[in-house]
Amino acid sequence: MVTGINIPNLPSMELREPKMPSTYEPIQTNTLGSTTTSVTFSSIPSTYTDLIIVFSGTSNALDSLNIRFNGDTSALYSRIIISGNGSTTVSDREVSQGSSGIGLTSTTQSDTTFQVFNYSNTTTYKTILSRANVSASLVRGCAGVYRSTSAITSVTLFSSSTLNIGSTFTLYGIKAA
Repeated sequence: MVTGINIPNLPSMELREPKMPSTYEPIQTNTLGSTTTSVTFSSIPSTYTDLIIVFSGTSNALDSLNIRFNGDTSALYSRIIISGNGSTTVSDREVSQGSSGIGLTSTTQSDTTFQVFNYSNTTTYKTILSRANVSASLVRGCAGVYRSTSAITSVTLFSSSTLNIGSTFTLYGIKAA
């Protein structure tokens, strides 16, 4: 028997929402109460420097999670991706598309974080970075561009797969430092 060792109280292991940095300000959250193929954030204020969109959930199939801005289906979206599953790496690019398939959904837990830079700037194209993973099977990194100088006031995330009940979409604004 070992004596004289103090073991501090450990925090409980309950699930908690991730703590975001103080510059991240939550704008909107949508937790699905029914299945759907799309979620839209609208009336996005122009008071932040960048946007962060976090998806965490499941769908009825492995599929891309697409992003579209301001309902614009014009061929203004381009992206390059690299994906890997631990033994195989794949890269791909698409240009002049009506949306950008830069996230992932799956029947097992999947998470995607999108960052949209300078979303309210009306003199530059919008750059998008994303990181996605499917639990224990696939990771993806992506860089994309939306070739429009319009300020982004709405974001739609959609998939050809059905997004399941309990999946969560959260929109954050990045406050200026």
